[in-house]
Amino acid sequence: MSRERAVIHAITGASGAPYARRLVQVLAASGVRVHLTMSSAGARVLLEELGIRADPAQFDPRLFDVESDLVTYHRPEDVGASIASGSFGASAMVVLPCSMGTVARIVHGVSSNLIERAADVMLKERKKLVLVPRETPLSSIHLKNLLAATRAGAVVLPAMPGFYHRPTTLEELVDFVVTKVLDQLGVPSDLIRRWGKAPGR
Repeated sequence: MSRERAVIHAITGASGAPYARRLVQVLAASGVRVHLTMSSAGARVLLEELGIRADPAQFDPRLFDVESDLVTYHRPEDVGASIASGSFGASAMVVLPCSMGTVARIVHGVSSNLIERAADVMLKERKKLVLVPRETPLSSIHLKNLLAATRAGAVVLPAMPGFYHRPTTLEELVDFVVTKVLDQLGVPSDLIRRWGKAPGR
C-alpha cells in the first residue's frame, strides 16, 4: 500500500467509537495516510464509550494508540482545510460512526462544517464515500435519507457484525465491521476469518 494514498475519516455522534479507533489503527498500520476529523458529538461518544476525553479543536491521534505520522487531524470548523477541496486528492472518505443527522445533512447538500463539506466533495468528484450508521430502529425518514445517500453515490454500510467467523471477543465483532470498511477502501486485511474458510485454517 502506497504511503501517498489518503483516506478521510470523520467521526460523528453515533454509537460506534470502538470501530472508529480500530479503523484508524489499521489504516495507519497499512501505510494509508489518514486525515481525521470529528464533531463535538463524536467527541462525546468517545468519552462515553471509550473513556477518551477528546477535544475536537486539537485531537491527538495518540489517544487512539496510534504513534504514526500518517494520521493528520483537522478541526471540524475549519472549512478551509485541505480535505475540503476537490483538488486535495483523497481516494475515499469514511464517516464512522455516522449519525443519522449527518446522513440527512450530507444527502441534502448542507455543508456547515468540514465533515459535511468533505463528504460533499467526495460525491461531486465521484469518489468513494462510505457511511457507517449505527441506529436502530430506523424511521421512515432515516430510510429515505439512506436511500438518497445510495442514489447519490455513497456506500451505506451499517455497523452490523456477522457471526459466521465465530467471534468470541468484542474485538472480533469490531474487526468484522472494520474489515467490511477496509474491503470498500481496497485495503487488504486478515482481521477476521472469511466466509468459506474453515476455522483454524
